[in-house]
Amino acid sequence: MINKNCAALCKQRWDGIAKPIGSLGRLESMVCRLAAIQGTTEVNIDRRVCLVMCADNGVLAEGVAQTPAIVTVAQSVNIARGKASVNAMARSAHCDVVTVDVGINSNADVPELLGRKAGNGTGNITKEPAMTEEQLEQTLNTGMDLVREMKEKGYQIICTGEMGIGNTTTTSAVASVLLGIDPMRMTGRGAGLSDEGLVRKRNAIKRAIEFHQVNPNNPKEVIRCLGGFDIAALTGIFLGGWKYQMPIVVDGVISSVSALAAVRIQPECVDYLIPSHLSREPSAALVLQELGLEPMIHADMALGEGTGAVAVLPLLDAALAVYQQNNTYEQLDYLPPELQNQ
Repeated sequence: MINKNCAALCKQRWDGIAKPIGSLGRLESMVCRLAAIQGTTEVNIDRRVCLVMCADNGVLAEGVAQTPAIVTVAQSVNIARGKASVNAMARSAHCDVVTVDVGINSNADVPELLGRKAGNGTGNITKEPAMTEEQLEQTLNTGMDLVREMKEKGYQIICTGEMGIGNTTTTSAVASVLLGIDPMRMTGRGAGLSDEGLVRKRNAIKRAIEFHQVNPNNPKEVIRCLGGFDIAALTGIFLGGWKYQMPIVVDGVISSVSALAAVRIQPECVDYLIPSHLSREPSAALVLQELGLEPMIHADMALGEGTGAVAVLPLLDAALAVYQQNNTYEQLDYLPPELQNQ
């Protein structure tokens, strides 16, 4: 459970700093949220890690992406070896990156990839469930276990990321059902899909939803039928944030939808979410609104990998620098005489 008293004391400290009250906006409220999660006004996020969940998606057979499936394993290895966009951004933000195979359709032995595979890709959601109940529970537990392991290693904040060709299709399907909104409105181009590809993608999602007729009040079943191993693992990470009292930074639309699923499973998870950016995918704003989260970055990003989550860390660092280093009015070296008795 979060410590609301620490949040109140944190706000009191902000209000005493020599600047207009509330002038750093959401940066101030995010530091207060971190104080509530960490249970101290001495907020510290020096040790940070980005967990990138990697998996393949069977729905790719429906022509829903312009990129071939083999790119999932290729880019996952690239991330694991520190050569992708998220790695460069993470280095600039002094953030470690851990790349996890939760369902890549490959048996390649890559020592840099943390192996937590539940299967070699999911089923084609237009014709069968994405995964079995056993695979779902295994992957949810994988996410929660990763949070525990990271906390045991001394990390103080976790960023979320993913890699998996076709995962904006599964994400849109899950979001459509959880929010009860037509998939035509929820589904975008992902990584630059053509007009024809977008039509195939939307039709595939519509067929999948009609095929499964899953109950929107059963978020686990929604993920099992329509999601992916990456979504399930991310959902587990957000559940782990609540279980192990760890702040979890939400990345883009895939991460956001996973966070929504976690909150539907355990509503208190929402207190441990740190929003980062607003993805340009159509469903992103709707999902964040449902979660009651306001993104701090509006940069039209849609890269994934955890890049948006990592990008918010320097903003939090800047806010913490003010919070930790700035004087109160009483501590100022010089105060005009007319203010000294106020």
